[in-house]
Amino acid sequence: MSRSIKHLLIGGLVTMTMGVPTATTANENDRKLTIVNPQNLYDPSPNGYSTVVITPRETRVAYISGQGGQDSTGALSPDFAVQVEQAYANLRTALDALGAKPDQVAKLTVFVVDHDMSKLEVLVRNVKEMFGEALPAQTLVPVPKLAIDPMLVEVEAVVVLD
Repeated sequence: MSRSIKHLLIGGLVTMTMGVPTATTANENDRKLTIVNPQNLYDPSPNGYSTVVITPRETRVAYISGQGGQDSTGALSPDFAVQVEQAYANLRTALDALGAKPDQVAKLTVFVVDHDMSKLEVLVRNVKEMFGEALPAQTLVPVPKLAIDPMLVEVEAVVVLD
């Protein structure tokens, strides 16, 4: 991509986000994420995510592999809600190993076997319990199956490190 096109794209992004109200504001020197939920788009926060998350300059990024609902012995409950709770506990353990907190998670991708609206309620409850108001950007991907047959959910994360 040419340098002028890169500048045009970056300039367009800056122009598009200027004056857009945000749920959280961070200045240039702050290490916090900036969350943007434009007023002219659907408010995603009741569903447990944010539209855009901007990472601060000069930060390191960690990618956490998909965390499933296995406990420390590798056992999987057949219950979806139990697996979701365990997957978020596993994500918390991975964050702890990095010395990171939930408000440093910029993006989640959640894979759900045979997704339906009853599963969405469980997912939203767990993500709000873990992230509170600092909801990361998030994508839910319905899938027919995951790597291990009894696995019903998998959560991967992109984390901004201090």
